[in-house]
Amino acid sequence: MSSNGEQRSAGTTYVYVSNADSEDISVLRMSDEDGGLAAVETVPVGGTIMPMALSPDRRRLYAALRSQPYCVVSFARDPLDGRLTELGRAPLAESMAYIATDASGRYLLGASYGGNLLAVNRIGGDGVAGGVQQIVGTGPNAHAIRTSADNRFAFAAVLGANQLVRLEFDASTGRLSEDAMPAWTLPAGAGPRHFVFSADERFVYLLDELDGMLHTLAFDRARGTVEPIQSVSTLPPDFQGEQPWSADLHLTPDGRFLYASERTSSTLAAFRVDAATGQLARIGTHGTQKQPRGFSIDPSGRFLFVVGQLSPVMSVYRIDARTGALHESGQYPVGKGANWVETVRG
Repeated sequence: MSSNGEQRSAGTTYVYVSNADSEDISVLRMSDEDGGLAAVETVPVGGTIMPMALSPDRRRLYAALRSQPYCVVSFARDPLDGRLTELGRAPLAESMAYIATDASGRYLLGASYGGNLLAVNRIGGDGVAGGVQQIVGTGPNAHAIRTSADNRFAFAAVLGANQLVRLEFDASTGRLSEDAMPAWTLPAGAGPRHFVFSADERFVYLLDELDGMLHTLAFDRARGTVEPIQSVSTLPPDFQGEQPWSADLHLTPDGRFLYASERTSSTLAAFRVDAATGQLARIGTHGTQKQPRGFSIDPSGRFLFVVGQLSPVMSVYRIDARTGALHESGQYPVGKGANWVETVRG
């Protein structure tokens, strides 16, 4: 293995884990050879830290506290060693289940499950998140929000309303349209939770929390509309008589594979993506850490990192480049109540 100096000069991947119960962030350095992790530092935050988001340039990390006072903490990332330096705190409109920056990195968007709302915070030229500038009400249990790559639209998953909603987004002012219009209404009891765009933005993949279904939607970038083309289950074949509790989903950077976590069975479902049609084919199911709320894939697409809220360790999986199958390669200590993972190169 190369020395730390040699690793850094070539660019190093760092993994950040938010730990709700120990109220801190675990910072780890990844080995390019085998995906192994070495502890860099543990950063105390002093609150129930859960969702995190990276700025588009990866120089800033934002973390939301879901204990009062609700706030977002802005960190500077040192690209040489991955360490975090707190730059400031700003109030959030409510407890946020999800945060993300817009495509320009000038605004922080949040979705509040308990507050039934979406909100926008300003981000200064120094990359530090500022105060709330807008609040938009939704149906029950807003769970995620993301903008399209061209920054013209914001979409939000509203779990209690069983809807994926669309709002126009004015990137010059950071304002959302006040009317969250349904882009797609799901069956009762579906509970849409998280979603991702394909790299070419031809498709949106939407994960339901309450029925374990994963939907492929065709995305019309010009009109900002979606059309469902496929729905598949993420549940393991032997899942019977229990309440599904799906959590997170991610695509590999090359878009060839998609993974989704399910907390009741503590599993990861793996799918192959058809680049032409966007449709998914099941690869398999992998047991993982207990109650896997969050996971992440490294920028090279070779390794997947998953934490369980009821587990003191994180699992690292090697992603088979040919088949997409997962092969566990190690487990590493993290904090209590680990629930969100972000990875960044350099």
